[in-house]
Amino acid sequence: MDISVIVPLFNEAESLPELAAWIDRVMKENGFSYEVLMVDDGSTDDSWYRVSELAAENPAIHGISFRRNYGKSAALYEGFAAAQGDVVITMDADLQDSPDEIPELYRMIVKDGYDVVSGWKQHRKDNKLTKNLPSKLYNWTARKVTGIKLHDMNCGLKAYKNEVVKSIEVYGEMHRYIPYLAKNAGYARIGEKPVHHQKRKYGTSKFGLERFTNGFLDLMSLWFLSKFGKKPMHFFGTTGILMFLLGGIMTIWIIAAKLIHQAQGVRFRAVTDQPLFYLALLAVVLGAMFFLAGFLGEMVSRSSSSRNDYNIKDRI
Repeated sequence: MDISVIVPLFNEAESLPELAAWIDRVMKENGFSYEVLMVDDGSTDDSWYRVSELAAENPAIHGISFRRNYGKSAALYEGFAAAQGDVVITMDADLQDSPDEIPELYRMIVKDGYDVVSGWKQHRKDNKLTKNLPSKLYNWTARKVTGIKLHDMNCGLKAYKNEVVKSIEVYGEMHRYIPYLAKNAGYARIGEKPVHHQKRKYGTSKFGLERFTNGFLDLMSLWFLSKFGKKPMHFFGTTGILMFLLGGIMTIWIIAAKLIHQAQGVRFRAVTDQPLFYLALLAVVLGAMFFLAGFLGEMVSRSSSSRNDYNIKDRI
């Protein structure tokens, strides 16, 4: 099978028939063998009924329905697990992503050899204040942290080699950073394609402004795990030692200064009357706690059943 199209959806009943017809037309025009996996993330409207109708009309359409809303990452995870196509395309169900982009995305994976190709909505049809400007700041931060030069990390329209989606685990709200997950799994050929973006035709957006706060926190989590996930002592131990030494040096300096002044008969302040002394003690205590956290993290890491799981490219 050439292509698997994964469509996560939540309360998008109105757009599904039009989207299914559009995808079918593009596939037939280009002679692709394909499947469409519509993952209903606990919709409360008639979305699952529409998916069932479409599946009855077209054997290439399949559906997965959650009992409740788990989020886009969960929907993509299940879609990735079920995908059988050589190339996996993800797109949103709201008709803002154009299926006409699929042939070129497929070509970039198959012919150009990319592992992942992310869409870039150069000309967004969203509100500039609530979506465009925050999105630019978010993507700038993501580029700096991940080192992946994508203009639109969170674009729902993406293409992957099948082996890529089988090698990564999408959870929580990590769907925003799938290219980074792929890079950490060893798939570094990541490309970008400007794509056409359309105004939402039906319904309303399912994501609020909190996605930017959550997105930043998720990015920090991914960065930390990729850097220190299997070597926590390198972070916590180093930080703990530095804080412990800083606090110790400050304490010794305060006590030494007091003793020198006392020996010279110069007026001095008691050590316990100096705020700096308590800051020094705090640094010592925090340093010891950081070091202990690193030690415990190292014990957990070494006892993990996946500590020696590696993504092997080939064997001879």
